[in-house]
Amino acid sequence: MSPVFPMLTVLSMFYYMCLRRRARTATRGEMNSRRAIESNTRALPINVEIVQYAKEVLDFSSHYGSENSMSYTMWNLAGIPNVYPSSGDFTQTAVFRTYGTWWDRCPSARLPFKRTPSTFCSQDYVELAFEEPVYPTAVHILETYHPGAVVRILACSANPYSQNPPAEVRWEILWSEAPSKVNGPQARQFTPCIKQINFPTNLIRLEVNSSLLDYYTELDAVVLHGVKERPVLSLKTAMIDMNDIDEDEDEEKFGCGMDTLNKQFSIVTLREWPTNGYFDKLPYELIQLILSHLTVPDLCRLAQTCKLLYQHCCDPLQYIHLSLQPYWARINDTSLEYLQSRCTLIQWLNLSWTGNRGAISVSGFSRFLKVCGSELVRLELSCGHFLNETCLEVITEMCPNLQELNLSSCDKIPPQAFNHIAKVGSLKRLILYRTKVEQTALLSILNFCSELQHLSLGSCVMIEDYDLIASMMGAKCKKLRSLDLWRCKNITESGIAELASGCQLLEELDLGWCPTLQSSTGCFTNLARKLPNLQKLFLTANRSVCDTDIEELAANCTHLRQLDILGTRMVSPASLRKLLESCKDLSLLDVSFCSQIDNRVVLELNANFPNVFIKKSFTQ
Repeated sequence: MSPVFPMLTVLSMFYYMCLRRRARTATRGEMNSRRAIESNTRALPINVEIVQYAKEVLDFSSHYGSENSMSYTMWNLAGIPNVYPSSGDFTQTAVFRTYGTWWDRCPSARLPFKRTPSTFCSQDYVELAFEEPVYPTAVHILETYHPGAVVRILACSANPYSQNPPAEVRWEILWSEAPSKVNGPQARQFTPCIKQINFPTNLIRLEVNSSLLDYYTELDAVVLHGVKERPVLSLKTAMIDMNDIDEDEDEEKFGCGMDTLNKQFSIVTLREWPTNGYFDKLPYELIQLILSHLTVPDLCRLAQTCKLLYQHCCDPLQYIHLSLQPYWARINDTSLEYLQSRCTLIQWLNLSWTGNRGAISVSGFSRFLKVCGSELVRLELSCGHFLNETCLEVITEMCPNLQELNLSSCDKIPPQAFNHIAKVGSLKRLILYRTKVEQTALLSILNFCSELQHLSLGSCVMIEDYDLIASMMGAKCKKLRSLDLWRCKNITESGIAELASGCQLLEELDLGWCPTLQSSTGCFTNLARKLPNLQKLFLTANRSVCDTDIEELAANCTHLRQLDILGTRMVSPASLRKLLESCKDLSLLDVSFCSQIDNRVVLELNANFPNVFIKKSFTQ
């Protein structure tokens, strides 16, 4: 046989593999147009690029601002830039709630879930709708202060303005990268190199990680560039690059990883193998320990190798702690159904960010908890917009041992639904940040959940009388260690007095942006004297904080580690020196916009107290 024929066979196989690879991502329209490209008999259509700013902010996980204002809120990302190219701290920008690692070093910090893939590092997100669906060619993010937080950009196949919702919602990653520290807080236009996708989109999602930042990141606008017709590669650029193949394989690994939850976990028959190799000689517990380091998609893949490992990968002991948040875009009712038999012993479950746009139904969620809820101790449901009153009722009935419940930014839950939480008397942690909980329901919760140690009521705008709430806390929640009252609008010195008298174990208290508190009433002095265990105290934007308050903190709260007095006009450098000398564990001191503390004072304090991060923000 001539040596030419084997060579032709190899080339034919390579050409066939290339076609298969193209077919995996191509639409029917692209495959039909391939003939025109190869023959080069017709001119390529001219695609005019469309440039558009975000029309609307659809969803987000947190923001620094108030629900009833535009200052520092995510809603500032809609429309044209307000600040760029200026740099500095401006209220007209979008700002997330946290930055740095300070929130991981306070009493309210939660233990992380194991098995979180290293590729997932997102902490917050915002979803933006644009007028025209396009095939993205570029995404420009205008960052005006402390840039570098964006770690992932995604595009969605669903059109938020369409009258007919699609049967299937797809999310594709346009760009992703690990967090990186940017030198300097100056403004920049961030334009990463994005991947081409095979569907038009007018829904873009930004995910951020602010852990490496020295202060809050501020975003001004997002610009989407794209074309109406799907870009078609010319003959010269249609050549296959082997590096490109590797990237697609990585992408498939990400994509199929959670598809296996729906398919591979349902496998009931496996190929018969004569032996299981050396695994037969290992103790069952040792194999379990080895497998405990694998992510959920890796468990799915490993389950297909042999019956022994299938048995190990399906063992409920592998799912005591389960976080599905990294795979939020692919989790649906089918995923939960296939996981049911493996989660009968589950104690920690993280479904944050999952289930939106119809992916998880109320009935699917309820079925899962009825099978898997009896041992649940911790349940994370942040930004779960599928949740309604029925879901909360099922949680309280099926999870009798629940101790931690996170409903942060679940702003679609109706107010009356929160009454059900009062049935869970074992709760130790409850996060209701940005929810519609009302006063009656909250009073009932506080009355019956006397074991509460951590409570977040930040930005809960439907509570009418925070003094009454604080009084109930002081009377019933004697074990409270951390309390978040961020932006509560009507608490006064009376409520603070009741709180300080009854909750003397408090180690963390956030009273940021509470305008009704005045230092002249002695409320902050009372706090300092009654709460000697305080480690974190935020008095953000309270202009009345004065030297007397700082000196009382220095005298009574020597364990203080984090203090935010942003915006005060009454604190002098001398009182800060006393505080720093007395509180040896202090690591964060925010004196931004404190009129008596200029940059010269900050430099001096930094030199004398190098272990303290002293933040002084600015506006140009």
